[in-house]
Amino acid sequence: MTAWIDSLTHFVAAHAWLGYLTLFLAALLEAVPVVGSVIPGSTIILALSALVPSGDLDLVGVLLAAAAGAVLGDGTAFWVGHIQQHKILETWPMSKYPAVIAQSEAFFHRFGTLAVFFGRFVPPIRAFVPVTAGALGMAPAKFYTVNILAVVLWAPAHVLPGVLAVSALHHYSGLPHHTGFGRQIWIPAVLIAATLAGLATWWWHRRKRAAVDAQ
Repeated sequence: MTAWIDSLTHFVAAHAWLGYLTLFLAALLEAVPVVGSVIPGSTIILALSALVPSGDLDLVGVLLAAAAGAVLGDGTAFWVGHIQQHKILETWPMSKYPAVIAQSEAFFHRFGTLAVFFGRFVPPIRAFVPVTAGALGMAPAKFYTVNILAVVLWAPAHVLPGVLAVSALHHYSGLPHHTGFGRQIWIPAVLIAATLAGLATWWWHRRKRAAVDAQ
């Protein structure tokens, strides 16, 4: 897998358009039920984001490609579930993963609307939550509102770590990089990290209170 990722990044460095297409497809396929549980979308996104500091790929283009793929993938899965209703969860190939389906349903029943938000950050159920939300009758407007908000945070959370790590490597090793590039993204990176940390803390406290109430 590592050798394949290395070959991909070297090829993309010479063909930028393919990089954006690959990012889009990686994010899209990662949201497809069953397929998303085996596609290393997050790994591909992280690897290709490492090409941003050297100028091979543009940060805004990388973020947009990843976000567009995620929104389209999640939205398509949701509409399939919305149209087919609960029977989609009992047909092939979904029926081959009863444990993950059960986990996704339990996740959705426990957290409701917030399951769509948190599910985007939790593999492998990330690939099953949108279709489950549709199958269980979640309103489209509510799904898209929460899903797009989640993607807006998910894309930078996946892209910026690789960008910052390689930017720091370029800076301290003397490799060519955009001057001041690292400083330009520290503020949004910190803000996104703080937002995700706050949401994770809130979620943990909610689970703790629910566990106490259940006793």
